This record gives sequence, structure tokens and C-alpha cells, in this order.
Amino acid sequence: MITLQALLNFLNFHKMKILISFFLALLLPSPIFSRPDSPVFNVLDYGAVGDGSTDSTSAFNRTWGATCTSSSSPTMYVPSGNTFLLHQLKLSGPCASPSVTIEINGNIVAPSEPSEWRCMSNRCDKWISFKHVNGLTVRGSGIISGHGHKWWDVNDRMKPTAFEISHSKNISLSGLSFKDNPRVHVNIESSESARVSNITIDAPAKSPNTDGIHVSDSRDVSINNCRIGTGDDCISIVDGCSNLKISNIICGPGHGISIGSLGKHGSNDNVENIVVSDVVFIKSTNGARIKTWQGGQGHARNIIFERILSQDSYNPIIIDQFYCDHEQCTEHDSAVKVSDIIFRQIVGTSKGEYAVKLDCSASVPCTGILMEDVYIRSSGSKDKARSYTSNARGLVRGQNIPHTRL
Repeated sequence: MITLQALLNFLNFHKMKILISFFLALLLPSPIFSRPDSPVFNVLDYGAVGDGSTDSTSAFNRTWGATCTSSSSPTMYVPSGNTFLLHQLKLSGPCASPSVTIEINGNIVAPSEPSEWRCMSNRCDKWISFKHVNGLTVRGSGIISGHGHKWWDVNDRMKPTAFEISHSKNISLSGLSFKDNPRVHVNIESSESARVSNITIDAPAKSPNTDGIHVSDSRDVSINNCRIGTGDDCISIVDGCSNLKISNIICGPGHGISIGSLGKHGSNDNVENIVVSDVVFIKSTNGARIKTWQGGQGHARNIIFERILSQDSYNPIIIDQFYCDHEQCTEHDSAVKVSDIIFRQIVGTSKGEYAVKLDCSASVPCTGILMEDVYIRSSGSKDKARSYTSNARGLVRGQNIPHTRL
């Protein structure tokens, strides 16, 4: 059996490894060009002005047009030392080359007021998006900032997602920073073979719906070496996702790394084969989380959360099959089936009432749950960490603090 000290030593080592990887990613410059003989299309050559106040949207569109029609592994280049103002920017393929690089070393900002945004067909649901671009690499050291604080108090369900890649294969996103965006910061949708690494996301704890990285209907996705602080899920994984590997993440503030929500309004949602490892949660409202609505259908299965350190998180381990967000919910017999879930080598402290909460449906109970080597104590000096389980079935192995029965 793994001892507590061995677990703490292991988690401390991995925490340091995460921090070292993160800071190295910030300090080391990324290469400008993938190949010396590849054509480079600089946005300044197409009329962009990097003064932070001149609209450069048309210039970026013209640069993309030249880049996407080149057949020789082109690079669209956004140079450092500049700040570019962009309205809604939708860049689409397919492109002539099987590989396309976007190098963003300058900063990008949105209009400062929601009323100033210019969007296609008056739909401001996305800010910067790429669609049908296979072999896309987006990298650099730039900051993408959306003046989200002006949006967060606006009662508008069409708040824009800051950065989206959809309907694409063999894609990579690395090195960039995202700050204070109106809604979701990074969205990966309906894509395959995607890699997200060494990015930083920063938004206040009270900024609504500002998920860090949101993944939907995508397969074979890896997310690693990222520092994420938001007002919603650091990483959210929803319907249609399979074969995801998430590792070396620092999350906080935020709502944790979440599977779901799934099954809203009776939908049939499915997520499977997810591995989340080597994560530090710092004062997050949740840690390792699965959330489903009553009345839904489908499954969340074959999911592993392991080698995790919680620092004063409120719900370090949670399965909630009664999730209900800003709606009046009623009881249902149907539910998304949650099965074959592993929580392994999870240690640290909890500020919430329950360090472990597995609240499952009586009609569709959680099955195949494994709790292995869990040691979470209360942040309060006199309080003992507690666990709560309902309709959760499985096994407990090794360290078991707080005491959890399955």
C-alpha cells in the first residue's frame, strides 16, 4: 500500500514539475518559422496597424486569404511589439497546404465596449475562429484579451467565445496567453487529433461562464502544461468527447476539471476514455468533477483522475447527478449512466463540507467506482474532512481519508 508520505512526496515532485514546465514555457521563445523555405505572410504587409486602436480585422482577413491559398506550408505572422484591434474574425478552410501555421507574437485586443463590436449577421457568439483547417498550428507568445469585464454584467446569452477551432484535424495550439475574455476562452469543437499545450488563461473568480478550455464532440485530444484561472471550469469536457489526456495543469481559481454538464433537457450525451493526471487545484470550487442533469441519457465512463493535489479546494472529488444550474429542476427516473470511474492518489486539503461527494441517482446508480489512496484533510485546524456517498457502488483501496464507503 502506498504510504501517505510517499504520496505527498510524489505529488510535491509533480507540482514542481508542473511549475517548472509552465515557467519554462513562458521564458523560452517559440520558433518563428516552421521551415526556412516556407512563405511568411506578415499582417503588417497587408495593412494591419499595431497601435491597439485601429481596426485591423480586414487586414487579418487579407493575410489569411494569402496564407490559406499558399501550397507550401505557409505561416501567417503577427509580429511582436504590436497590439492589434480585431472585431469578429472568422478564418475558414480548407487550405491549399496540408499544414498551416499562425504565429502570434503580438497582442490582440477586442473592442473595449460590447456596443462597439461588429459581427457577421449580428451574431457575436465567437470572436476569433478557425473552421475546416486541417494541419493548423497556432503558436506564439502573444496575449489575446477580450475586455470581458465590460461583458460580464451584460444580460446577453450571445457573449462571444474568444478563440475557437472547429471541424479540423491534426491541430495544435501552444504558447499563447488568454486574458479576461467575455465567455469561454478556448473552444475545441468537432475536431480530431488536437494538442493544446503551454498556454495561460487568466480571468477573475467571479467572471461568469469564462471556461478556460472547453472541449466538445472531439476525439484524441491532449491538454498539458497549462496554467488556468477562471470564473468557471478550468477545463470542461462535454458530449461527444473520447480519448482525451489532460496532464500537468494548475487550476485556480475556477470550478475544477469537469466532465459535463451532460444530459441537460433530456439530451443523450456521451463521454468516455478520459485521463486527467498530475493536476494542482488551488482554492477552486471543485477539483475532479463529473456533473449530469436529471432526466438525461447516455454515459460517462472509463474516466481516470489521478495524481492530484488539492490546496483548499471546496469539493476536491465530486460526482453530482443532480446538477441544476440557474433552472428549476424536477426529479426524473432517467439519468446519464456514470460508470468505471477511478480516483487515485488524490491528496491535499478541502475547505468545503465534503472532501468527497458522490451523489448518484437511485434509478441509475454510479457503478464501478474505485477510490484508491485518497488522503484529503480539512483546511480547518479542528475540523475533520467528511465524505458523502449516495447510490455509488465500487471499491476502496489503500489510504481512505476521509473514510468513504462504496
